[in-house]
Amino acid sequence: PFGIERLAEMMLELQRKGAHNINFVTPTHFMPHILAALPHAVERGLRVPLVYNTSGYERVEALRLLEGVVDLWLPDSKYADNAVARRLSGFRNYVEHNRAALREIYRQVGEDLVVDENAIAQRGLIIRHMVLPDGLAGTREVLRWIADELSPRVHVSLMDQYFPAYQAVGDPVLGRKITWEEYQEALAALEAAGLDNGWVQTTLEEEELVEDCAV
Repeated sequence: PFGIERLAEMMLELQRKGAHNINFVTPTHFMPHILAALPHAVERGLRVPLVYNTSGYERVEALRLLEGVVDLWLPDSKYADNAVARRLSGFRNYVEHNRAALREIYRQVGEDLVVDENAIAQRGLIIRHMVLPDGLAGTREVLRWIADELSPRVHVSLMDQYFPAYQAVGDPVLGRKITWEEYQEALAALEAAGLDNGWVQTTLEEEELVEDCAV
């Protein structure tokens, strides 16, 4: 049966297979199990970094339990407007909870992203933000808050990969992917905020090139 010992062994199996890290995705409801399994894994040789991959909708009290445990944080900052967050994702008071969570994570690991000799992240914070159609994510405000309230040195991943699925299909706004112009506006907001560290995507640019070639 699956249990604490099995969870510890799974981490070690991933390490033996060459995994660069142990990536816990949306794991907060399993936090007690993770914290119970880690000592067993460490005692048996677990050495790779631990990644906490989350929506950023977390209680600060829970995040404090992970101080000194998580090496690399990958939280989202999805929205700048509570009404939009509630309508699209069911989050209550998302902005306040998300910003409090980001402040706590930043307090734990700071602004610098530590990488190894192969440029693989070992410790720090990377905030993800996905651009939505018609400016629904509040991208400019999200990025400005990160720069002003955390640090312009924080690494940001600005994503263009929104794809309508399930209940978004047929929606007058969410029923389409973002446009190249919308992503350009997001890139301009990133530059205006002074956020120079991180990553941007070129998916839309590649799609436009394919369309041009097909004409």
